[in-house]
Amino acid sequence: MVEGTSLPEPSLEGQLSLEEALLQRRSVREFSPEPMSISEISQLLWAAQGITGSQGFRTAPSAGALYPLELYVVLEGGVFHYNPHAHNLTTVSAGDLRADLYRVSLRQDAILKAPMILVITAVFSRTEAKYGRTRSPRYIHLEAGHAAQNTLLQAVSLGLGAVPIGAFEDIRVQEVLGLPADHEPLYLIPIGHPK
Repeated sequence: MVEGTSLPEPSLEGQLSLEEALLQRRSVREFSPEPMSISEISQLLWAAQGITGSQGFRTAPSAGALYPLELYVVLEGGVFHYNPHAHNLTTVSAGDLRADLYRVSLRQDAILKAPMILVITAVFSRTEAKYGRTRSPRYIHLEAGHAAQNTLLQAVSLGLGAVPIGAFEDIRVQEVLGLPADHEPLYLIPIGHPK
């Protein structure tokens, strides 16, 4: 991928009903070596934080429509940042950092074996500007949960497996992935074709 790589338009019709996706959702930690397609990556990112209308609203609710979440994708080819307004990816760094991410994520095998890891981060100051430092963490953590569940259900509908991971060393994840200091990691979601 190169700077500003456009993603395919997301599909707005799936193969499974919402109820079927809910029924089939399970944590998957074993993945085949099959890489993710650009269409699968596009659909997953749109499900997590995609724009759903001309007013800029997204697939996951956000307190005050402030949208503090920033998404990163870790692939064999590097780390990429998702821009929901342009529906594209920009390169953060090249090279396979999954082994490094595995080491700072308590050595959880799913991180090492998944062809894609979605990293959900938050810029807390966006929400704090309106709701203050006391209330903002609650709203941001709820929003991260909404985006993660959207991702997990979208993975099921695409025939993929995924598992949400919250156990990792926050600052070391930022360092390994080269994230901005104010993009605090909240979730790691390994995703791939189930083994």
